[in-house]
Amino acid sequence: MKNYDAVIIGAGLAGLQCAKLLSERGAKILLVDRKSDLAKGVHTTGIFVRKTLEDFDFPEGTLGRSIKDVTLYSPKLKEIKLKSEKEEFRVGKMGAIYDELLNEAVENGVRFARATSYKGAEIVGDETIVTLEKRGESTSVKTKVLIGADGANSRVAKDLKLDENKEWIVGYEEVFHVKHKHDEPRLHCFLDAKLAPGYLAWIAADGEEIHIGVGGYAANFNPREALKCFKEKTRNLFDLKNAELKETRGGRIPVGGVLRKISNEHGILIGDAAGAVSPLTAGGLDPAMRLSKFAAEIVWERLQSDDSKILLQFSGELFRARFISRLWMRKIIKTFTNQRLLELCFTFLRGKIGQKFAKHVFFGRGSFPDVKLAQNTSNLSAKISV
Repeated sequence: MKNYDAVIIGAGLAGLQCAKLLSERGAKILLVDRKSDLAKGVHTTGIFVRKTLEDFDFPEGTLGRSIKDVTLYSPKLKEIKLKSEKEEFRVGKMGAIYDELLNEAVENGVRFARATSYKGAEIVGDETIVTLEKRGESTSVKTKVLIGADGANSRVAKDLKLDENKEWIVGYEEVFHVKHKHDEPRLHCFLDAKLAPGYLAWIAADGEEIHIGVGGYAANFNPREALKCFKEKTRNLFDLKNAELKETRGGRIPVGGVLRKISNEHGILIGDAAGAVSPLTAGGLDPAMRLSKFAAEIVWERLQSDDSKILLQFSGELFRARFISRLWMRKIIKTFTNQRLLELCFTFLRGKIGQKFAKHVFFGRGSFPDVKLAQNTSNLSAKISV
C-alpha cells in the first residue's frame, strides 16, 4: 500500500492550489479527481475580483479583459450603472488555469489520479486509509492528512465527521465565444424573484466571452428553464447573433458561509467543501485560493511534527465572524420572493445611500480575510488581517 503525506480529493481550483503549494515544499501528494480532463465540465463562471488579482499570479493568457463597469437591473429592467476607477474583475479561462496549475503540481512531484473516484476513508491510528476506484477496480493508499476539496456536497466531510453544507443555491449558465470583440467589458446583474429566486441572474461580457446564467434556491426553480426565459427577457439588450455557444456550466454553490468544524486530527476541508464562498455574492474563487494557501501552511506544519492536533488550528470559527453582515444580507435577500418587493429594494439602491451600498458590494475588497501563520514557541496560532 502506497503512503502519501497528503491525499487531496478534488482537482478544482482549491485542490489544485493546495497541491501546488504543498508540493513546492517537498510534500508527497496524491491528487484525485473523477474527471479525466479538468478543462471539461467546469462549474464556475470564473470571475476573479481585484483583491485576488492583486495578491496572486496567473499564467499568461488565462485571464480575460479587465472589467470596471457593472449594471444592476430591476425586475422591470430599470438600470443602475456603477463604475470603478480600478480594474475590478477579470473572467478566468478556467480550463487553461486548471491545466497550468496541474502541470506545475505534477512537475513538483504530485501524482495525479485522473478518472478516479473517492470511495471512502478509514482511520487507523495516526494514519488514514483512503479507498479509491478507477474503471471498477479498487485500490487503497495511506496518508497522514486527507484533504477534502470535493465540492459543496463533500463525501470527505461525511467520512471525517466534519460539518457539511446545509444551504446552497443552484447555478446554471451558457458560455459564448464572441467573434467580433468590440463591446466594452461589463458585468450585468439582474434582480428577478421568478428567474433567480433568492439570488440573481447575470451576464458577464468581457469582449472575448459572454457568460449568461441564473442562480437561485432549488425549491420551485428549474435552472435550465429559467435560463431560457432569462435569455428571452433580455434578447433586446444583448445580441448573440455574432456569438458561438462554447459550453454550459452548472452546479451547487454553498451560501451558508464558512463551516465551523472544517478540520480534525486526520483531515481538513477546503473550497466549496468548507463553505468557503461569499454568502452574499456566491463568489468562491478568492476564498478558494486564500483558504487553500492557509491550508497548505497548516498541513505543512503538521507534516513537520508528530502532533496531529496542529490541524485543529484550521478552524472555520476564524472566518465566520468576517461574514456576519453578509450572512444577514443573505437572509434578507432570501425573503425577497416577489417582484414588487424587489422593485422597492431597487428604488432604494438608486438613491445615494443605496448606490454607496451597491458599490461596496461589487467593488469592496473585503471578500475574504487574509490569513497568516505565526509560530509562538511550540504553539501554532493563526492571525487574521482584513
